[in-house]
Amino acid sequence: MTRLISFNKPFGVLSQFTDRSMETARATLSDYIAVPGVYPAGRLDRDSEGLLLLCDDGRLQTRIADPRFKLPKTYLVQVEGQPEELDLAPLRKGITLKDGMTQPAKVEPIAAPDLWPRNPPIRVRKTVPDSWLRMTIRQGRNRQVRRMMAAVGYPVLRLVRWSVGDWTLEGLAPGEWREAAAPPPNRANRT
Repeated sequence: MTRLISFNKPFGVLSQFTDRSMETARATLSDYIAVPGVYPAGRLDRDSEGLLLLCDDGRLQTRIADPRFKLPKTYLVQVEGQPEELDLAPLRKGITLKDGMTQPAKVEPIAAPDLWPRNPPIRVRKTVPDSWLRMTIRQGRNRQVRRMMAAVGYPVLRLVRWSVGDWTLEGLAPGEWREAAAPPPNRANRT
């Protein structure tokens, strides 16, 4: 039976079980998850938070992480500034980054979500407002959401992956994990 775990990755934790860096000791998945044989299906940058799926089935891992399966990933994004519809339009069409054109994103302004406090807190500037967006992409390029937002002039202050496909963070505090239901084989290929 396939084992699938939903983990709410805190800020500052690496999306791997070991730290190959010789700089300083950094938090890894092994500080939170003591389940043998599971590996991350995709990744989240150290400075991003939220849903990370881990599983013990290589095919499911590929279906979750590989962009060719186009599994939607939804992020709650706090940005510096207050983007208007005109600012968001290029994201909805796809924009050109250094590594090529992105697929269109679904992006909409939202009220500040009821999230846990980030540790350390984001920097706040009294003279620059911030706002929140919900953004869904079907790719997984390195730091893609951050780069897309920077390309339209709105630097990301906080990035929380809320869902991957049908799996969400609902009811899962930072650093907590739970068993998740693996999809039937035909559902994993949905576009």
